[in-house]
Amino acid sequence: MHLSRREFLQIMAVAAAQGLPLGAGPAFAAAAGGTLYDLGKSAANVTLMHITDCHAQLLPVYFREPDVNIGIADARGHPPHLVGEALLKHFGLKPGTREAHAFTHLDYVEAARSHGKVGGFAHLATLVRQVRAQRPGALLLDGGDTWQGSATALWSKGQDMVDAARLLGVDIMTGHWEFTYGAKRVEEVVNKDFKGRIEFLAQNIRTADFDDPVFRAYTLREINGAPVAIIGQAFPYTPIANPRHLVADWTFGIQEERLQRVVDEARKKGAQAVVLLSHNGMDTDIKLASRVSGIDAILGGHTHDAVPQPVPVKNRGGITLVTNAGSNGKFLGVLELDVRGGGVKSSRYRLLPVFAKLLAPDAAMLELIRKHRAPYEARLGEKLAVSEGLLFRRGNFNGSFDQLILDALLAEKDTEIAFSPGFRWGTSILPGEPITTEDLMSMTAITYPQVTTSNITGENLKNLLEDICDNLFNPDPYFQQGGDMVRVGGLQYACDPTQKIGSRISAMQLKGKAIEAGKSYKLASWAPVAEGASGEPVWDVVTRYLRARKVIKPPVLNRPRVIGVDGNPGIAT
Repeated sequence: MHLSRREFLQIMAVAAAQGLPLGAGPAFAAAAGGTLYDLGKSAANVTLMHITDCHAQLLPVYFREPDVNIGIADARGHPPHLVGEALLKHFGLKPGTREAHAFTHLDYVEAARSHGKVGGFAHLATLVRQVRAQRPGALLLDGGDTWQGSATALWSKGQDMVDAARLLGVDIMTGHWEFTYGAKRVEEVVNKDFKGRIEFLAQNIRTADFDDPVFRAYTLREINGAPVAIIGQAFPYTPIANPRHLVADWTFGIQEERLQRVVDEARKKGAQAVVLLSHNGMDTDIKLASRVSGIDAILGGHTHDAVPQPVPVKNRGGITLVTNAGSNGKFLGVLELDVRGGGVKSSRYRLLPVFAKLLAPDAAMLELIRKHRAPYEARLGEKLAVSEGLLFRRGNFNGSFDQLILDALLAEKDTEIAFSPGFRWGTSILPGEPITTEDLMSMTAITYPQVTTSNITGENLKNLLEDICDNLFNPDPYFQQGGDMVRVGGLQYACDPTQKIGSRISAMQLKGKAIEAGKSYKLASWAPVAEGASGEPVWDVVTRYLRARKVIKPPVLNRPRVIGVDGNPGIAT
């Protein structure tokens, strides 16, 4: 979707014709969205709003939730590892409702056409303002992965998102993909654009030479008379999941013991509530919550899990509520705390879907978006092909847009096997819609987009798949260091997530023939983390492929045969 000045004015005109004031607050939401955005009465005196993993999606989008999110060991059958009907049943959501559409993949195409697009910063801005009208003093926390994921963010080095965050009223932020612009760029934004406006927190980032803090670990804010500490936790494995050379002088890690010291320090300084703004991933946050005491709630991100209600985790100090607020600007988490008598007496949490149809766009945000997009409108809106099927990316294994990228790599690079990273970010395209340059960039816009080709032996191929699989399915969340499983083209294999490393991958075949350990195979892949890699950007490769075909039939998903997971509610039947 691209927004020209004419379309901007059309949106304004439609809103006016319907009698809807731009940026309308409770009155509009009550009329269009019923009670969805009405928070009602509350005894709470502290309200924290939470967005995370929006991946630079300034405009409303379609985004399909996963049909595969497998939990193993202690995580089996528990949030966030529930999909489809199992998720609805666990959280008491009714099938066929707009909430069921927001939180699951069920009947996705039909429901998406009915309920429309989600997110968009102009619509999110309206909802944020509405919450603040109902809950004076509410803070807005950004869990990171904000500056990356779109063409305009890449081309402006995240400046469009920095400006949007300031206008949205973000108070506090931590990060992950932000670091892929390089340490110098992050520090430039934090010290200039954010100065006096947005606090960037990360207790777990230190200098590699003297172990000095790079950013503040926490902030102590008084909200309606209650002292509340917010601690920042950046993605612990940034130098592993992304190129290390971009942050060569910084160290990361979970830093559990240091976090406990920070919590204790905040309590000694008077904090009556402590909240961790985390980009660990939900499984990691659940383990962390069981081992670190004194944290009342974790507002989490990274794994893109849209979890309607918090997971309560017991620890030696009491209970910590663990949340995760989805992705792509699709949700706004609202945590309300009743803080009195020295601590949190009660809490309430809602994860509000941001339905663009139900929220009038904020005029100032809409104009900011138009301004940033104006130089690129023609390029963003170029129609490369038309998709006959649903294109999406999300889930432990291959998605249809991932498959499209794999098909393009195989065809354009003339290789036997193709790999595409297990990224969780990227929007969805409904059947019959064009695939534009903007859509393609929403799947590929990174600072290290090079496509490389290499020869790899069958033995090394298996070892590589085993290593990547262990990053996803290691039963200890502290060793889950990557995204979802690498997407694979050409090669067929079986995967048993319940096994140990070395025994998860089997039955590897290429065109019906077993992979030979000593034989060499030609592989195409993209997004190399090694410094100095060369190759054309992946979007150029896929653009050629799309232009040559014009019409893209529904891709045939090359997903592995998953074994050992019968009855697992994290995989749709």
